[in-house]
Amino acid sequence: MLRTQPPRLPGSARSLAASRAGFRWVMGLWDLPPLLLVLLDCWASVSAQAGATPVVTTEGLYSTKPAPTTFRPAVSPRPHETPRAPRPSSGPRPTPVTDVAALCVCDLSPALCDVNCCCDPDCSSVDFSVFSACSIPVVMGDSQFCSQKAAIYSLNFTADPPQRVFKLVDQINPSIFCIHITNYKPALSFINPEVPDESNFDKLMKTSDGFSSNAESDVSLTAKPDAPNTAKYEVPGSGTKVPITVQSITIQSLNKTLTRQEDTDVLRPLVLVEAGHDKICTNVILEVKYSLMYTDAGEIVKADVFVLLGAVSSAMVPFQQKFEIYFIQQNTKPVPLSGNPGYVVGLPLAAGFQPQKGSGIMQTTNRYGQLTLLRSTAEQDCLAIAGIRTPVLFGYNMQSGCKLRLTKAITCRLVAQKVESLLKGQGFPDYVAPFGNSQAQDVLDWVPVHFITQTSHMKDSCQLPVALAIEVKWTKYGSLSNPQAKIVNVTANLISSSFPETNSGNKRTILISTAVTFVDVSAPAEAGFRARPTINARLPFNFFFPFV
Repeated sequence: MLRTQPPRLPGSARSLAASRAGFRWVMGLWDLPPLLLVLLDCWASVSAQAGATPVVTTEGLYSTKPAPTTFRPAVSPRPHETPRAPRPSSGPRPTPVTDVAALCVCDLSPALCDVNCCCDPDCSSVDFSVFSACSIPVVMGDSQFCSQKAAIYSLNFTADPPQRVFKLVDQINPSIFCIHITNYKPALSFINPEVPDESNFDKLMKTSDGFSSNAESDVSLTAKPDAPNTAKYEVPGSGTKVPITVQSITIQSLNKTLTRQEDTDVLRPLVLVEAGHDKICTNVILEVKYSLMYTDAGEIVKADVFVLLGAVSSAMVPFQQKFEIYFIQQNTKPVPLSGNPGYVVGLPLAAGFQPQKGSGIMQTTNRYGQLTLLRSTAEQDCLAIAGIRTPVLFGYNMQSGCKLRLTKAITCRLVAQKVESLLKGQGFPDYVAPFGNSQAQDVLDWVPVHFITQTSHMKDSCQLPVALAIEVKWTKYGSLSNPQAKIVNVTANLISSSFPETNSGNKRTILISTAVTFVDVSAPAEAGFRARPTINARLPFNFFFPFV
């Protein structure tokens, strides 16, 4: 029996033929499925490219001289197959976008030669002769491309003087999932967005209907012609749209007079009027306020807008527009605060009392009546102004008083009780809020009021309180750029004096006064510096030998 030796094939073709024979033996089929054949052909083509010798250039700094290379196709007999046309993947590779020969990542100093940076164009042959090594030996682009250039730098120390050697080679990626060509060039660099200003505003408004959008984006930002004119607020994450209702449109003139526009469905257009050398633009948006109402679950159910239009002259430019937004919970009334979080100068102090241990702070609904002083009147009669109080405002030192006329008919104890009630007022608080937005349930955060009584005893005299002095100590809390006012201590000092008993028919007039003082106890800000490093230097015992 005669056996014939099959013809020898190239290395990649032999591997391909062996692989195909193995597939036929395992699957028990003479032919492979088309998908497997395509993958095997791709593998054979890539293997042939990987086995070729890369193009190497050693002449010149940035010149290339590719050597001719012949690729032999891998062919194997394909019985019972229809011949297919050759694929266009064997054509020339695309030009690389990044020029690695001109790329130098270690060039950090402009117009100066960086040490051991072999790709630095500022370095000369004299500089290269003193280099010890190349800090960046290989410079290449994205490794996911199928074909790309790579710049290789090295030093030839055998030459005299040492020289820099530059090579520009082609690197082939054997992966079948490599990127053949980059067809989306904007992704290769970051384009800074154009900021609108006076010079390019009109151009940006004409581009893409006033919106900066990508040509490949599938999101349309332009207004649809069949869309309703009613503006809507879309709740994030829910897809629900709440209509925005224009509650009021107010017109402000140049002399600050306000006129309310009756028709809120029409927004007046801008009108430019020339008055002599001055130009006036009317119906300019000066202020917009949004009011969003939400439920306990955090869902937006109502949206209102208040617009203020006005006239602006050329002498007023540039002017500042104002935009505000308010969130109001449904079925609740907004509670005004004295600050958020720190106190604001001129707003009343938040105060209250604790009815029993473990309970929260109780406060009156009148925020201007939680901590009060006597109010001075023209009559200055203490008995006539009983119940008339003035609130304690943060940051305002105040003093008030009145006159009390004593007669024999009024007993000393009754007068003492009446004057003390007059000084304290109804329901003198036990606690003061440290911040303007402190919650009543956070009892431990509230500052207790330290009540001090000062008396002077005298024989056969009447002890009467004559003054109530309140001292509020506060400090700047938080960052230096935006400090918040925080109350840290409150002291109420009730001062009593001794008066001799009045004789029959004699009258005595006593001055009663109240005062509040705010004291800033903030520590001065000091610049902080890091501690100096400690040098633990240890010298060998024979370092100064033979001198010591």
